[in-house]
Amino acid sequence: MKKAFFIIIIILLIDQISKIYVKTHFELGETIYVQDWSWFRIHFVQNNGMAWGTEFGGKTGKLLLTIFRLFAVTGIAYWLYDSIKSKKHQILIVAISLIIAGAIGNIIDSLFYGLLFDDPQHNQVATLFAENNYASLFHGKVVDMFYFPIIENATLPSWIPFIGGKTFTFFNAIFNVADSAITIGVFLLILFNKKAFPKEELSVSDA
Repeated sequence: MKKAFFIIIIILLIDQISKIYVKTHFELGETIYVQDWSWFRIHFVQNNGMAWGTEFGGKTGKLLLTIFRLFAVTGIAYWLYDSIKSKKHQILIVAISLIIAGAIGNIIDSLFYGLLFDDPQHNQVATLFAENNYASLFHGKVVDMFYFPIIENATLPSWIPFIGGKTFTFFNAIFNVADSAITIGVFLLILFNKKAFPKEELSVSDA
């Protein structure tokens, strides 16, 4: 339990500190290059929906999405509790802890950021504890900032059907610490699935 709690707290602290820093120091859409590397950038955007900025249903859809996330994280929390209680493999405990920490991190944005900040513009940064908050409870936007366009504006070979000759960017997702924690957690479950989900051997009496 202590290890899971430690992982969750550390991920949440790093996630929220990085998001608050970016919101209060970056203009919306602002980009900086890390160590002058063209493939590693901090690029401030706000995500009003799901992965890759997918949205549905306007404000009602946003509300339903946030409520769904709350139910989902409750289920994951019970899974973590049951796994710890049942003394499951540590890989499973760590993976679930990472997933739940990431989920909570993005839920905090959706729940409270609309109340805590004003809306950042392209010529000014957001203000924490602003008088003119930009949204109500449950309608906050998730802060994303990590951008790794390893291959950018490359041209696809003309012989490829339908998409030949078009430009593309490899890995154009913009994400945050919470997203990274969820991805790593899922990756651990896939990579170590036999340890995380061992098959119970049947005894002779059970056969």
